[in-house]
Amino acid sequence: MNICLFCGTFNPVHNAHIRMAQYVLRKFDFEKVIFIPSYIPPHKNTQGVSAENRMEMVRLAINGQKRFEVSDIEFQLAQKYEKSYTYLTILELRKLFNTEEKFNFIIGTDAFEKIESWYEADKLKGLLKFIVSRREDDCDLSRFDYLREKGFDFDFTNLAFYDISSTELRNKISRGESISDLVPAAVEDYIIENGLYR
Repeated sequence: MNICLFCGTFNPVHNAHIRMAQYVLRKFDFEKVIFIPSYIPPHKNTQGVSAENRMEMVRLAINGQKRFEVSDIEFQLAQKYEKSYTYLTILELRKLFNTEEKFNFIIGTDAFEKIESWYEADKLKGLLKFIVSRREDDCDLSRFDYLREKGFDFDFTNLAFYDISSTELRNKISRGESISDLVPAAVEDYIIENGLYR
C-alpha cells in the first residue's frame, strides 16, 4: 500500500510533525501521507481542546501540500466506539481502501517502545509497517530488536531528532511565550484567535 498514515493527538500539530511527514514522503515516495487526528485518544488527555480544534489545526498546517490529506475517520468511529483505538481505525481503513496490504505508519520511538500495551497489539502488528522516528538524541536502536523478533515490521528513519514537544508548546502558550518558530503560521493564528491552551 503506497500510502502512509500519521495518527496522533496533534495537540497542537507542530513543525516536527510536518517535517517528518515531508521526509517520509520523499524517502519512500509515497502517493500520500494521511494525517489522522485521534478523536478520543486512549493514552492522553487533550486538556480541554476539542477534537474539532485539533482537526482544524491539522487542516491549516497541511494546506497547500498536495500529497498530504487529513482524515476524520476516528470522528466517524466515535459513534461506534468509546475510544480511538488504532487497531479499530486500521480495520475500518482496510475496508475503505478495499485492501489487505499493510499500511505504512509513522510512529516515534517514545510511542513505539510502548506498542505492546496498545489495544490488540498482537493483531495490529500484522496490519502495519511501522516507520519509526527518533524522539531522542543518541537513541540506541538495538533496544527495539526484540520487537522484530516478536513479528513487528519496522524501519527507522534517518532524520535527525528535532526537539519539539506538544506539552512544551502548550506550556509556552499558557505562559504567553511566542511559538512562531515551532508551528505553521496559520496554526499559531488559529490558537490565538480561539484562545487555546490559555
